[in-house]
Amino acid sequence: MTPALEVVGLTLDFRQDGRALRVLDGVSFRVDAGRTLAIVGESGCGKSVASLAVMGLLPENATVGGAIRLAGRELTSLSREERRMLRGAEMAMIFQEPMTSLNPAFTAGEQVAEALRLHQGLDRAAAFAEAIRMLDRVRIPDAARRARQYPHQLSGGMRQRVMIAMALACRPKLLIADEPTTALDVTVQAQILALLDEMKRETGTAVILVTHDLGVVADHADEVAVMYAGRIAEQAAAATLFARPEHPYTAGLLGAAPGEGERGERLASIEGTVPDLRAPPRGCRFAPRCPFVISGCIAEPPPLAEVAPGHLSACWRAPLDTVLGQAA
Repeated sequence: MTPALEVVGLTLDFRQDGRALRVLDGVSFRVDAGRTLAIVGESGCGKSVASLAVMGLLPENATVGGAIRLAGRELTSLSREERRMLRGAEMAMIFQEPMTSLNPAFTAGEQVAEALRLHQGLDRAAAFAEAIRMLDRVRIPDAARRARQYPHQLSGGMRQRVMIAMALACRPKLLIADEPTTALDVTVQAQILALLDEMKRETGTAVILVTHDLGVVADHADEVAVMYAGRIAEQAAAATLFARPEHPYTAGLLGAAPGEGERGERLASIEGTVPDLRAPPRGCRFAPRCPFVISGCIAEPPPLAEVAPGHLSACWRAPLDTVLGQAA
């Protein structure tokens, strides 16, 4: 079956001061219709910029290599206008901060209706009526009245729901949600994520969830891709990855997550800092921080290889059972 999205060997360079800075290096992943792939990692690992590359929303100084296929259609060879027509119709994105993503000069209903007019050819009245229906579907109370209000008149949770309504109005094949619950309280966060799950089941949309919240990943993702310094470190089914991480970085992330320890107990952390991509390590990019490093890790970057059916890890020491057992 053709995946909703397939990314193969994605590279991304930003030209700066006469030189190219590589921020994505051979990134590959896929997500099927009706499934959720979570992309996780520390800030600056490349998860958000990979999403922007898929959407075709990069600045002029960016150069993209590799393949990006939406339902089998190669996107990197399309013109800017062709990519623009796909956005909103076949793929959509929910950005981190809805207050800065929504246009303050237009009402919520007008902004949802715009995609319907552009991609489905509806007239102004029909598009606005459908926009109200979409706002109601995302459980905005009194949708007809809220549709005529401006973003500053809505709460953070309502603005995020408007963004979801905009993204799903044309039933896209792919939805990218980049930290969709940032700055929302836990109750609203749970409602937003439950809504995304419900809409995914109803429409068959494939979802990429970009987040640093492992609790959200455990509850809502089917598969997980762990990124580190512009590369995929590990990829597996969510349940498998949480039960049996095969990369030391993934194990470190899981170990650093707040748990049920004693009050006042010091939280675990990953020692060291993320490498400077202007001069990345020659071998494994996690090697300077890895407690299990060997000489081969420093000499050569490990390939992203299958260590179990459907479970990929970029580590010379995978599978890690023996190593982690010795460390314990």
